[in-house]
Amino acid sequence: MNQTYYETVTKMEQAGVDPEYIVGWQCGYLLNPKREEQRITEAYEAGYADGQAKKTDGFSNWIKK
Repeated sequence: MNQTYYETVTKMEQAGVDPEYIVGWQCGYLLNPKREEQRITEAYEAGYADGQAKKTDGFSNWIKK
């Protein structure tokens, strides 16, 4: 397993990031196909884009208050 992937997911979970963003990031990072259109949320879409770009610090806007 990729250490960056594991560390980033752990950091997001501990920070309280929106689960939709985390799932999107995981799918994008692993280059999985996107989920079907009716199940895509704004958080998922943002996470997917960041994951595809291997961006590990774009989740701060998605921390649940």
